[in-house]
Amino acid sequence: MKKSLLALSSIVALGAWPSLAMADLAFNVGAFTDYRYRGISQTRLKPAVQAGVDYSLGGFYVGAWASSIKWIKDFGGDASVEVDLYGGYKGEIVKDLAYDVGVLTYQYPSNKLNPSANTTELYGAVTYGPATLKYSHAVTNTFGNVDSKNSSYLDLSATFDAGGVSVVPHVGYQKIKGPLSKDASYTDYSLTVSKDFSGLVVSLAVVGTDADKTFYSSPVNGKKLGEVGLVAGVKFNF
Repeated sequence: MKKSLLALSSIVALGAWPSLAMADLAFNVGAFTDYRYRGISQTRLKPAVQAGVDYSLGGFYVGAWASSIKWIKDFGGDASVEVDLYGGYKGEIVKDLAYDVGVLTYQYPSNKLNPSANTTELYGAVTYGPATLKYSHAVTNTFGNVDSKNSSYLDLSATFDAGGVSVVPHVGYQKIKGPLSKDASYTDYSLTVSKDFSGLVVSLAVVGTDADKTFYSSPVNGKKLGEVGLVAGVKFNF
């Protein structure tokens, strides 16, 4: 789940538009055997198709990303797509120590859930060497959970190169505020291995959580959405 045109418009207003040679526009499309977000399946353990676009200018960036989903309709809503809009700034504090701050809104068009599934988070991350520590803070209700404003997600990941193969271990904790906190909060973990073949990225991930098996289960078929599983995918970056 992913950064606002406000950042770019601010640059224009200040008359600080860098050379177009510094700009970068990138696209991606992909297909996966499951769409796991923070360890929880968004597609009832079924395949998903995804696509995104990113634009960066100096340290500023904006982007949009979308994926097919099933969980909104499974819980009585009316959205089959998730659209993420995001924007932020990346920079370096000292050599090998970088930061990333921004805002991300998850939109589920016409989701019709009450509370709405639409969620907006502010985030900040610090990267040192291969490791990244990131904190995300919700300024709205969180993914349809009642009275869940100020929920948070803290995650630690690292990226290692093993002979051209990328290996990414990850662990995170989703804290849901409000009356559902006990059942809705959980820890997730994953290990992803991927290989980039000139823009075509093939990946395989082991993903799991300790999420409550009743709270995070499909109302359609009863499947546990946070169970340990394998997710395979292909993505093309261009």
